Amino acid sequence: MSETTFPLIGTKAPSTTRIVPVILSGGSGSRLWPVSRASYPKQLWPLVGDRTMLQETALRGVGEMFDAPIVICNNEHRFLIAEQLRAAGIEDARIVLEPVGRNSAPAIAAAALLVAETDPDAVLWIMAADAVITRPEAMARMMPAAAAAAQRGHIVVFGMHPTRPETGYGYIEAGTPLAKLPEASTVASFIEKPDAATAADLIVSGRYMWNSGMFVFTARTLLDEMETYAPAVLTPVRQAVARRVSDLMFQRLDTPSFTAAPDISFDYAVMEHTDHAAVIAGDFGWTDVGSWDALWDISDKDDNGNVSHGNVFLEGARDSYVRSDEILTAVVGVEDVVVVATRDAVLVTQQSKAQDVKKMVARLQSAGRREAQSHNRCYRPWGFYESLIQDSRFQVKRIVVTPGEKLSLQKHYHRAEHWIVVSGVARVTRDEEQITVHENQSIYLPQHCTHRLENPGRIPLVLIEIQTGSYLGEDDIIRLEDTYNRN
Repeated sequence: MSETTFPLIGTKAPSTTRIVPVILSGGSGSRLWPVSRASYPKQLWPLVGDRTMLQETALRGVGEMFDAPIVICNNEHRFLIAEQLRAAGIEDARIVLEPVGRNSAPAIAAAALLVAETDPDAVLWIMAADAVITRPEAMARMMPAAAAAAQRGHIVVFGMHPTRPETGYGYIEAGTPLAKLPEASTVASFIEKPDAATAADLIVSGRYMWNSGMFVFTARTLLDEMETYAPAVLTPVRQAVARRVSDLMFQRLDTPSFTAAPDISFDYAVMEHTDHAAVIAGDFGWTDVGSWDALWDISDKDDNGNVSHGNVFLEGARDSYVRSDEILTAVVGVEDVVVVATRDAVLVTQQSKAQDVKKMVARLQSAGRREAQSHNRCYRPWGFYESLIQDSRFQVKRIVVTPGEKLSLQKHYHRAEHWIVVSGVARVTRDEEQITVHENQSIYLPQHCTHRLENPGRIPLVLIEIQTGSYLGEDDIIRLEDTYNRN
């Protein structure tokens, strides 16, 4: 593929051009707690608009100039991500599973190695799954110029025109324009997330842009630069890719090899060292929605400057963000605050302190609080469950099973279960029996019995589960057989 095959900005890409969108979906978004948690992070939520952030990101890479996307995520989210992509009409994505989190450099290296297996000169477009772009048409107009620079050996980063002295973003200083590519410039310097005073100075200077974390390069260029500047990353990741295995519709990177890679960002590993960095300035309405005040900033507001979602009533509030996913949340006479209520946690903070939510999450983790990591509703490949009541020797759950799906064949050492069907039809395996349970019927599963729950119908199966026993932890599940290859 020659460097002249890709047109400059504003013209149509030829059909032979191949751009591979690569979506990184490994973050937990702890500054958007309690909505975003490790078990169900912000990219899986529809925080802006009707589609989730992952879906919006994936749909930016749909069109004649793009190949099937690669999504790199962790094992826990694999079925959620697959389902969300299908719901968005994306059926051909390659979902690659990281066995452990190792920051962006190893993930990007894995994507480049996978693409290079079939076309080392293919252009990759790296995107985080949790950013918002309110003007995607402006982004699309810049892609030809970025790809043209990439085909000439550059690693291109999109720089966003800053609108405020943001301390949560890195910054880029543009250098001289590239020859024959006036839309792109060399990179004079990178500055990591500054303090407030430094950020204000950078804005006043007018020379700096926000680092969007979106990169465009060819697989060949990226691997050459990693060979030079980050061999400690590339070597184990190369082994992890070579030793990967297929698991249902997923590709699992080799655990020992990938674990040996250092935990390092792409900026630190490559961008701050390479001589081939280039930047294209853009005004795409970009934000990484890294905090509640950032979400307030980009959302539609009422006449008093408030943003409200869900079961919310406001009286005399101004310039505030209020969200409730379930319970009634009434806010009276406050200004510049964030109030977020979920089923099991409530957050209240000043907007100016929104970046400090991450510190609170760290404290909750240190205290061993489940709410730091997990939601009350836990999603599984067959559906979800949520705890309604819990005490020392009993627990009541609601279980919803998707049509055609089934739980693992399992047993418990420490608890018995009583299932009551609320809607739908359940097919229950209990030791040697197979029993059909209809609405308003129930079945008892004694301690130690082998059992399985299936939904053979065409509507969701909803049941109430009552657990009793001396220990009710989720680790008291002995899986004997599982459709989804879970250990």
